[in-house]
Amino acid sequence: MNKTVHTMLVAGLLAAAAGAHAADPMHEYRALAMSGAGDRIAAIESISGAGAVEAGARPHAVIKVRDAASGKIVASHDPCASCTYDFPSWSPDRSALSFIGSDRKAGTATLYVAGADGKIAVLTTIKGVASTARWSPDSRQLALLATVGAKKMAGATEAGAAQVGEIGAEEDEQRIAIVARSGGEARLVSPADTYVYEYDWTPDGRGFVVTSAKGNGDNNWWVATLGHVDAASGVLRILAAPSMQMNMPRMSKDGSTVAFIGGLMSDFGSVGGDVFTVPVAGGTPVNVTPGYRGSFNGLSWQGQQIVASALAGSEQTIVSIDPRAKTQRTLWSAPVSASGSRDGRFVFSDNGAIAAAVVEDFGHAARIVAGRLPQLAPITSDNDGHKPQVAARSISWTNDQFNVQGWLLSPKKLEAGKKYPMIVVVHGGPAAAATPRFVAEGEGGSALIRELTNKGYFIFMPNPRGSFGQGSAFSGANKRDFGGGDWRDILAGVDAVIKDAPVDGQRLGLMGHSYGGFMTMWGVTHSTRFKAAVAGAGIANWISYYGQNGIDQWMIPFFGASAYDDPAIYRAASPIESIKQAKTPTLIYVGERDVECPPAQSTEFWHGLKAMGVPTSLVIYDGEGHSIRKPEHQRDQRARTIAWFDKFIR
Repeated sequence: MNKTVHTMLVAGLLAAAAGAHAADPMHEYRALAMSGAGDRIAAIESISGAGAVEAGARPHAVIKVRDAASGKIVASHDPCASCTYDFPSWSPDRSALSFIGSDRKAGTATLYVAGADGKIAVLTTIKGVASTARWSPDSRQLALLATVGAKKMAGATEAGAAQVGEIGAEEDEQRIAIVARSGGEARLVSPADTYVYEYDWTPDGRGFVVTSAKGNGDNNWWVATLGHVDAASGVLRILAAPSMQMNMPRMSKDGSTVAFIGGLMSDFGSVGGDVFTVPVAGGTPVNVTPGYRGSFNGLSWQGQQIVASALAGSEQTIVSIDPRAKTQRTLWSAPVSASGSRDGRFVFSDNGAIAAAVVEDFGHAARIVAGRLPQLAPITSDNDGHKPQVAARSISWTNDQFNVQGWLLSPKKLEAGKKYPMIVVVHGGPAAAATPRFVAEGEGGSALIRELTNKGYFIFMPNPRGSFGQGSAFSGANKRDFGGGDWRDILAGVDAVIKDAPVDGQRLGLMGHSYGGFMTMWGVTHSTRFKAAVAGAGIANWISYYGQNGIDQWMIPFFGASAYDDPAIYRAASPIESIKQAKTPTLIYVGERDVECPPAQSTEFWHGLKAMGVPTSLVIYDGEGHSIRKPEHQRDQRARTIAWFDKFIR
């Protein structure tokens, strides 16, 4: 129930007709890497309209190196016109930059190194999938995550392999591979029966700390353990196996301690929790940020301190943590969405004094900001010509014992005395959050909401209990209560908006994707307030879903038991159980090869609505996974959604 998809939906939903001319290109920056001295920033950059490597992919990107102070481009690398690039990384000796180029058609991934002279060398090529190259501390080797002979791209949101033949007999296993700086064949070092999700070198260069699990990689991240892999022998030693999800294992500079972000999380890559530490010898993890009113989403050791990023309420923050004293100090904060790379939302210099990130908000398109903390300033201006035409503000309300927050978007120009229709957009996850994202013209991810706001719709994006941003108690408050308190929070938020904004409470729509799709199905079977709904990749029946999806391990932390051990709690949360209460016209869509929320769930709900005589339509997109990626499918889904709301609301 992935946040990546929620981001695509809201970045496929968030649109405020940008004031720039339709022909103006939009620059995209991602996967930053900062040199140890903080004087250079590498990023994967692309321009809208540039030729994509393949249908549904991003425009072809290049690796650009910029001066961290001025933003001036000092180098550009693009050795493979048919590749997509991943994760640039500076060598500790500051003499070279590595990155991986993946050619999906050829089924290969190549590790490149660009030297100080600009020359690019091929170190090794993997027949399969590879990502996340990291230099050894002495800059003499590189490690990467490799899936040799991969049957699908890594990650549960990718389209699943065809389910034919004997199912589950062979699984893709992502392993750590090592290659010398001089190049050669990569040596797989982690166990062959274990899927490694994330890793970090130990300071002595003799091993790695990892999060890993045996078996299917898509399914077992929720039960992954923290371990140490010996680089010579490949032996995996378990350091900790806490009953929580873990992200970003990071070794302290002295090699004594591992820090990680832990908590209740619904998707790999959707990070939010507290910061924990555990001795490298093993032991019980210690929460070093207890009671923090936010969700950490990045971290980096700086001596004995940790510099971390967090979503705190409506703001993205950088926080200095003293793990021994368990205290925190805010270094920077702003109401933006931020993305970095290796260290999470931000990247840092070796001493932690200089930071950089890609940031955006409702009023400003993506730009790279950098500087010496606490002063971060834009160093790129490529997107400055894009002017938003949407009004946006944070909305807060109270429900039960919780303070809840969300975002309200509207057309910039409103007529006095007029009431407007509103669409409620529920994010995926549930462990995720709606955050400020720019809304642009063109065929980008923001096209749907741009068109809705152009037609006069308000857009409300609530962050109900279960969301990131207000601490672990809030993000865990939906356990064994899907469709309960979170739904009440959403309805209370709708009431707060109607009280505060010119919204017509008789013309409301509801939509969402993934967990948001489930909440949409839940909403139309538990309320008649909404005149139309659009449910993307939803879940109708938690009992049947448990046996159909490819990631059933995610459910046990939220439900407390399997569907076989406690079926009552799964039935209680199933929209299909209340299908006879449904009255709302509902459009349903899903990817044909969705591993996370299989199309059978959408079909089941569609069938129930038809049986009840409720207007409904079901669209299954050929070859798509949990994310709808092909441009022609995105356009079709957008057109159908707008037509559906116009028909039943406007």
